[in-house]
Amino acid sequence: MADTIDMTFGDVEERTTAAKATLAERLGPRVAVEQHFAQLGHTYRHGKAFRFFDQHIMRPGLEIGLRVVGQYNAGRRNSLSPQVREISLHCPTLPAAFDGFRLLHLSDFHIDGVDGLAEILAPMLRRIEPDLCVFTGDYRFEDRGPCDGVYPRMRQITEAISAKHGIWGILGNHDSAEIAYGLEALGMHMLVNENVEVRRGADSLWLAGVDDPFDYRCDDLDAALTGVPEGGFKILLAHVPEIYQTAAARGVNLYLSGHTHAGQIRLPIIGSLKHNSHCPKEFSYGLWRHAGMQGYTTSGVGCSSVPVRFHCPPEIVVFELKCGSEAFEKP
Repeated sequence: MADTIDMTFGDVEERTTAAKATLAERLGPRVAVEQHFAQLGHTYRHGKAFRFFDQHIMRPGLEIGLRVVGQYNAGRRNSLSPQVREISLHCPTLPAAFDGFRLLHLSDFHIDGVDGLAEILAPMLRRIEPDLCVFTGDYRFEDRGPCDGVYPRMRQITEAISAKHGIWGILGNHDSAEIAYGLEALGMHMLVNENVEVRRGADSLWLAGVDDPFDYRCDDLDAALTGVPEGGFKILLAHVPEIYQTAAARGVNLYLSGHTHAGQIRLPIIGSLKHNSHCPKEFSYGLWRHAGMQGYTTSGVGCSSVPVRFHCPPEIVVFELKCGSEAFEKP
């Protein structure tokens, strides 16, 4: 289903209210998966053994190791030092009215797992004046349990962003269905296998979002692109870069994702030891291309497992979309 927006904030409020029933319907498959996990006694498709290893061996082992070598506090400081990355992105088929369009991309907040992050991000975001803001999932630190700690901190984030065409987001593999309702109450607009038309003058582009393809596997790209014209300029939000081949085949022009944290802990020269996604490593961080489609996988603003980063700063990404072509370079 395609919605159309040429937004004022009044239009945003009207759409949010009208979309509640639709949101519930679109969250149906995810709720069913959550219920299935609950019946099995866990909320992660990899099962109890993986959870035990992650929570009781890998996480504490990594933290203890970093403390022993005196690097844990440095890693914590790094996790609270976000950078703003500005990228001019030339798009040959971008409608002329969108030349210079500023798109703010944030992902992987894990906002209740890193104390002080929201307070650091908010003033930085106030200085950015985007036309449109997108979030590509993972708002909470753990992947089960209560979500109450997410909303006060995400409120600081959403209130700091002033985007002419609003804030749009998708769910990640750490998020439960209830988070979609909580975030909409904060003024976000959640795309769950659906799209929205963004107008600028007589021109349009389409913003589509799929549910998590990684753990919940509730993504439905066909539904997300329903109603989008064949030649329309399409921006796809997907939590992981894994569905890049299908997206390119469906004519997506720009694919935005997160999840990988770019490894979160990177080594000089070598880079990340683990790229956290079932696709080639070149898709796990930064700008990439596939079959004429451009993509960007952000390192995210938060941390997973352990709140530390090395050689991999958290990033706020601001794209300036430009008409025409230019030599492709990774930032």
